[in-house]
Amino acid sequence: MATGLLHLHNVLRWVILIFLILNIINQIAGNRKIGLSKILLISAHTTLLLGLIQYFTGQVGFNTIVQNGFGECMKDPALRFWAVEHILGNILGIVFITISHVKLKKGGNPRTSAYLLMIALVIIMVSIPWPFRDLGIGRPLFPGMSI
Repeated sequence: MATGLLHLHNVLRWVILIFLILNIINQIAGNRKIGLSKILLISAHTTLLLGLIQYFTGQVGFNTIVQNGFGECMKDPALRFWAVEHILGNILGIVFITISHVKLKKGGNPRTSAYLLMIALVIIMVSIPWPFRDLGIGRPLFPGMSI
C-alpha cells in the first residue's frame, strides 16, 4: 500500500505542475474562470494529504527525525530535505495555491492570483526531489523508472 501511495503522490506532482502552468497562463490573460483553479486546488490538497500520510507513517520524514534526532537531520542535506524542506516547501506552495484560488473566487484581480501561483510554482519546483538532486534526495520522474 505504501508503494501505491508513493506512486500516486508522484503522479499527482505532474498534475499539479501542469495545472499550475495552465492557471498562470489563464490568469495572466485575465480570465476569471475558476474551473482550472479548482482542479489545481483539489489535486494539490489530495497530494498534501497523501504526503502527510507518508511523512508520518513512512521511512523518511518524521521517522527520520525520531531515529536520528533533529540536530543530526539538520546536519545531513539528504535527511534535512526529507525531514524538513520537502514538506515545508510544499505546504507553503499549497498555501499560495489556496490563497490564489480564494482571491480568484472572491472576484479579485486574476493577475494577482497569477503572481501567487508563480511564487507557488517556484517553491514547489525547489521542493520536488528531482532525479538530478544529490544522492539520497533524487527520485525518478515517473513511478517505476530508475534514476
